[in-house]
Amino acid sequence: MLGIFLGLAVLMALAYLGWSIIWVAPIAAGVVALTGGLDLLEAYKDTYMGGFVAFAKDWFPVFMLGAIFGKLMEDTGMARSVAVALTKLIGTQRAILGVLVSAAVLTYGGVSLFVVVFAVYPLALSLFREANISRKLIPATVALGAFTFTMTALPGSPQIQNLIPMEYFQTDAMAAPVMGIIAAIIMGGGGYFYLRWREKKLVAQGEVFTEPKEKKEKKEDEQPDKTPNFFLSLLPLLTVLLTLNLLEWDVVTALISGIVLIMLLNVTMYKKFIPSMNSGAGGSVIAIINTSAAVGFGTVVREVPGFANLTQLLMGIKGNPLISEAIAVNVLAGATGSASGGMGIALEALGSKYYVIAMNTGISPEAFHRVASLSSGGLDALPHNGAVLTLFAITGMTHKDSYKDIFVVAVLIPVISVAFVILLNTIGIL
Repeated sequence: MLGIFLGLAVLMALAYLGWSIIWVAPIAAGVVALTGGLDLLEAYKDTYMGGFVAFAKDWFPVFMLGAIFGKLMEDTGMARSVAVALTKLIGTQRAILGVLVSAAVLTYGGVSLFVVVFAVYPLALSLFREANISRKLIPATVALGAFTFTMTALPGSPQIQNLIPMEYFQTDAMAAPVMGIIAAIIMGGGGYFYLRWREKKLVAQGEVFTEPKEKKEKKEDEQPDKTPNFFLSLLPLLTVLLTLNLLEWDVVTALISGIVLIMLLNVTMYKKFIPSMNSGAGGSVIAIINTSAAVGFGTVVREVPGFANLTQLLMGIKGNPLISEAIAVNVLAGATGSASGGMGIALEALGSKYYVIAMNTGISPEAFHRVASLSSGGLDALPHNGAVLTLFAITGMTHKDSYKDIFVVAVLIPVISVAFVILLNTIGIL
């Protein structure tokens, strides 16, 4: 067990330093293998790579098609069209709400988190300028809309964090809808009111909007003046959601239908299609390899003798078994700095055990699905998280400027939401 924790410590420390998990995960797995008495070479070539390849085989189509869908939405201007229309509807005086809703709609519609950041930032900059709100709150506002409730809580979300548990619990994307909606209200509502409180506090301190030193606002000027029709731009997002949830199509088919519709609605932009698809597919390779690397680490952990003790420790946590699942997923998501990676490790190692518990205790597999998804979006947003780092790079903010607000809306409140829905399940309300 000490070897497992040492391996996790190595993984977390090196990831925090910014080293790629692609080669850090095998090193951490090697620490676990050596301390667990496994043959090092065999553990890497067979056990680690076995888990790596199995996850890639199951999930690469979703990663690739999701990335292509998002990139086409971005390059055709459809993502921007949706964001612009929503912010105009809400109004510049409610800048925080406008940015939050724009990011949430795009994410829930299947656009990847990274694409949402690029699409929403220019609008956030414009709205915050008009409302005279400090740019320090832009990262947390985007994070709340894209990295929290639309990613893990809202039933039917096509984001990978809501899809991975389906394989382990024999569920669908709509699993435990009431539990998910309650958690989403806590995250979205709690985060919004916190950001409004922070806005007032900053204004009272004399902190208002200041222009970016590097003139990043020029990115807004580079956007085309003419954007596609809002309602047409909304159709691909609705298509993915409806085909996935109402028609119960496979997620691969649902994403393909969204991609085809984007191209049909923007046929005059056909010259952009190949570059966009190439770019999306290329980006998806890094994403799937990162997550597969984390899952490979979890596969090695599962093979060492100390894992039985760790399992016994987690399963021995008194009370609702959803508590131990939430702890396991949160800790591993925090260690890897990845929601999908941490959940992949936890469910690869413990998913079958939790499914058996669900069958034997009367707690629905849907509840295990939703808690796993919700828990993946808690400690994952620690300072070394890739999406957080990207958000800072795009907005020109630093950890010192904005991380404490991200911590509240993307770590603290999501963890509270998980604890609350587990409490409701424990006392029999859910």
